[in-house]
Amino acid sequence: MFLRSGVKKKMTIQWVAVATFLYAEIGLILLFCLPFIPPQRWQKIFSFNVWGKIATFWNKAFLTIIILLIVLFLDAVREVRKYASIHTIDKSSTSKLGAYEHTQMKLFRSQRNLYISGFSLFFWLVLRRLVTLITQLAKELSNKEMLKSQAENTNKAAKRFMEENEKLKRILKTTDEEHTLETENKKLVEDQEKLKAELKKTLDGNFVCM
Repeated sequence: MFLRSGVKKKMTIQWVAVATFLYAEIGLILLFCLPFIPPQRWQKIFSFNVWGKIATFWNKAFLTIIILLIVLFLDAVREVRKYASIHTIDKSSTSKLGAYEHTQMKLFRSQRNLYISGFSLFFWLVLRRLVTLITQLAKELSNKEMLKSQAENTNKAAKRFMEENEKLKRILKTTDEEHTLETENKKLVEDQEKLKAELKKTLDGNFVCM
């Protein structure tokens, strides 16, 4: 009797632990889905040194938990099938009402354990996938910000280059105008010298004639 009660207590603690694990999974999934916490913040949290030390054991722990949950799920399926068949037999024979209720209670517990282990296994896989997607999204957003900053820097450089090009054009235009003015001034000086020379010749010729 003591041994049977010990086994029942052990099984109860076992399924309480699985149910607690399920509630923790649901809490983490809801926490990851909060809209006001950006993926970059989770990426910073995942980049802590503590996670780097745990990462070596993470894959082993993940696979170990999956195996345990699969074993518990298969055991719960076996219990459900076992008590479902007994439940059908006891239901047909109404001679033992107490045994029927006891079997029905065990069937309910086995179904509850089936749901607990099944959802724990499902949410464990979802949690792993969710962490992977959050990490990938954070990296993509970081790359997007980097590309955006590079594009802005390129646009600024292009605008600066265009402004410098316009300044250079203005300087060249001013230089050309100064060069044209200098050429015209030289021409005017030469024309003035020619006129002076012609005037001098004319004056010299008039002086000789007199």
